[in-house]
Amino acid sequence: MEPPSDPIATFNEWLAAAEQTEPNDANAMSVATVGPHGMPSVRILLLKAADESGFVFFTNQNSRKGREIAANGKAALCFHWKTLRRQVRVCGNVETVPAAESDVYFNSRARGSQIGAHASSQSEPLESRAVLEERVRQIDRQYEGMEVPRPSHWGGYRLVPTEIELWQDREFRLHDRFQFLRTATGWQMQRLFP
Repeated sequence: MEPPSDPIATFNEWLAAAEQTEPNDANAMSVATVGPHGMPSVRILLLKAADESGFVFFTNQNSRKGREIAANGKAALCFHWKTLRRQVRVCGNVETVPAAESDVYFNSRARGSQIGAHASSQSEPLESRAVLEERVRQIDRQYEGMEVPRPSHWGGYRLVPTEIELWQDREFRLHDRFQFLRTATGWQMQRLFP
């Protein structure tokens, strides 16, 4: 594989290819954050946009990931497309997207997902499934016949990459790995041993 010159453009090409081959959620990614005692935590989320400004995802900002992002402002992403035998790793600083951008995405979601965003105190202890289901019913009744507004605690994050690694499987585990580091003048690329 020849070294790519633009990691964001290559990422979007690989994502488009994965959308044709992955059976579900080609935009699924692992999102890793670090807690106050240095313990990492990771979970799967869905990427909603990727361009030169960064990688965008949306969530409950009071969740564990939201609290960890607020505390240190950094995260890492990992995409793995098994059918294409490709992986992309991204590290960087995380910023909150503008409220208007969060509003646009929230308004595009299914009503049930909008209600769920209000009903769930994400990452907090839950007494029983019945408690959650009752909260969903209450929120549904509260907004019956109305648009569901975006909760103030729900919104988007943009991971602004400082490092991107493109990984392509090769025979005998002699994989191609290209690491891109952001500099003041653009991306600096180096090949890594597999």
